[in-house]
Amino acid sequence: MKKINERKRSPVFVVGCHRSGTNLLYDTLLSAGGFAIYRGYLPIYKTLIPRFGPLDRSGSRKKIVEVWLRSKGFRRSGLEIGELSEKLLRECKNGGDFIRIVMDEIAQNHKAQRWAVYDPDNVLHIPRIKADIPDALFVHIIRDGRDIALSLKKMGGFTPFPWRRSARGLSETALYWEWMVRKGRHYGKQIPADYIELRYEDLVGDPRHTLSALGQFLDHDLDYDRIQSAGLGRLRESNSSFRQEEEQVHPVNRWKEKLSRNEVSAIEAVVGECLVESGYPLMTSQKEREHGMQEAMLRAIYPSFLDAKLWLKLSTPLGMLTNLSALELSSTGSQAEPTA
Repeated sequence: MKKINERKRSPVFVVGCHRSGTNLLYDTLLSAGGFAIYRGYLPIYKTLIPRFGPLDRSGSRKKIVEVWLRSKGFRRSGLEIGELSEKLLRECKNGGDFIRIVMDEIAQNHKAQRWAVYDPDNVLHIPRIKADIPDALFVHIIRDGRDIALSLKKMGGFTPFPWRRSARGLSETALYWEWMVRKGRHYGKQIPADYIELRYEDLVGDPRHTLSALGQFLDHDLDYDRIQSAGLGRLRESNSSFRQEEEQVHPVNRWKEKLSRNEVSAIEAVVGECLVESGYPLMTSQKEREHGMQEAMLRAIYPSFLDAKLWLKLSTPLGMLTNLSALELSSTGSQAEPTA
């Protein structure tokens, strides 16, 4: 009974590649009740620590707290600056402490039994989060990589290598999807009792069954009818990158309508194995996927390129160049905004 009670209060991290439905899943959890309502940004591992240094150093900790208290994430927390600042400066020794202190305060304000954090990029930091917050649970949502490549490309995608400037970057974007999926799975295998995967297509196509299985994993009542009735965030307002074009187009398998066969074969040439492993059948033949030397070279070096970029950011002084624009900083300390 003790383990069950503890799990009922375990923090939840919603992770996955961008555009995989992380927002939808997060708002689904919040709509279920029992979770603190917070739509702020807590990029402690990917932004603040790389930029300012580890939290066990007083100088770094002071700068991180000072900067975050100027962020939109803080303004959405509903918390008071003075008390929160003092607690963070006094008790915070690592990224997990930072998240726990902020989210525990929000949960207490909302009289909620637990909290969940949304940030797709936390999939890259699962080992650090788990070390800092031992009872953390991870929900990794995965979506068809062809839809991801299409959606992310529409939003800018990934710049091709110099020798591929004429390309649209779809293959690079698809390889980013595969890299994120494999990172999550690799880390998840190390903590199988506290990690679960679900597919976006199942959440959209069979929500009752999917939420029932997820509810058992989290030890949380994810009643579908109550969730639909609450309808918070993305359950009410679409986050689709195509929402201004075709509101009525189903979000599953949009790639079949939007990508040419040549584009699909190029994507399947570089991430076909991961698509099949994830339960997504390929559309093109082996012959169509034989794109030659450039695709083979891209598949061989792009994941290593992404690994190197991440390592340089997290483990070298280059992390000090980390961009803070996503924090939407005010020029001075700001009053908190309501979180509901």
